[in-house]
Amino acid sequence: MHRPTILDIAKAAGVSKGAVSYALNGRPGVSVETRARILGIAEELGWIPSSAARALSSDRAEAVGLIAVRDPELVATEPYFMRMVAGLERTLSQRGVALLLTVVSDPIVELDLYRRWWGGRRVDGMLLFDMRVTDPRPAWLRKSGAPAVIIGAQRRYPGISCTRVNYQDTMSRAVNHLMELGHRRLARVSGPRTLEHVVRRERSFTEITRTLLGQEQPQVETDYTAGRGVAATRALLATDPAPTAIIYDNDVMAAASVAALGSEGIRVPADLAVLAWDDSPLCQLVHPAVTAFTHDIMDEASRAAELLLTRIETGTALDRFLDAPRLTVRASTDWTR
Repeated sequence: MHRPTILDIAKAAGVSKGAVSYALNGRPGVSVETRARILGIAEELGWIPSSAARALSSDRAEAVGLIAVRDPELVATEPYFMRMVAGLERTLSQRGVALLLTVVSDPIVELDLYRRWWGGRRVDGMLLFDMRVTDPRPAWLRKSGAPAVIIGAQRRYPGISCTRVNYQDTMSRAVNHLMELGHRRLARVSGPRTLEHVVRRERSFTEITRTLLGQEQPQVETDYTAGRGVAATRALLATDPAPTAIIYDNDVMAAASVAALGSEGIRVPADLAVLAWDDSPLCQLVHPAVTAFTHDIMDEASRAAELLLTRIETGTALDRFLDAPRLTVRASTDWTR
């Protein structure tokens, strides 16, 4: 069977195509009785509005874009990204808006793709995350006028709406938790220093450990993947003196390190305490379970989608501040848990 059209509805109702269009779009021009009859026939025939026609009539694509600059290995293994996408979809699907998602390996390709999406009106707005220290996207967004929302922004971006989290005391809580357990030699395994939030964490870790421990503690840069995280852990444990506690920038590196260390005879937390910046099921599936900062990633992403839809509809939307993450203490730092 072919897809029902406005012409099919018009024939069944015995009215003109114009009358059907008026009724389906809620416009004046037909009586209440005729509108009700047309809507009833449309439902019986299983008519669904064409997204292309709807876009032409409203100048809307009914889609928003998200581009991730990610290593394919990380996309396949990192729970954070998929939970973020699930949260976005939860809101967008309810509003009949599609998520145009792609993964690229080069930031230059990312920006070019955003330009083509917006120039071709394939999207009504953009979602951005992982803001970089040197990042051309905000300037382009302001120049183009494209509606956009930055997910998890570390600061204000004039002219661009953001969801923001106050991480000011998060590193302090992590370091103090480990010090309360008796640790005085700490280390951090970080993500890429090209990312703004990674640099802010690095600065915070340096300042806090210098103040509380009298000297800077070592930090190793990685690409967030499990393999690089484990390699960084082994390199830190080979130093003299070796750290007795490590803070990891994500759950993947922390969980992978716990699993690897266990097979190598290094006891967690007796020989090394492990703390992850992000929580996920990975942190609970390894043994011992990993202490981590817990926050509702799906809810945060859902709020970002709501903010973008508001921005598209109204042209403006105020930043939304999200709840600070809470420290969920597990056996990787405290064996009594």
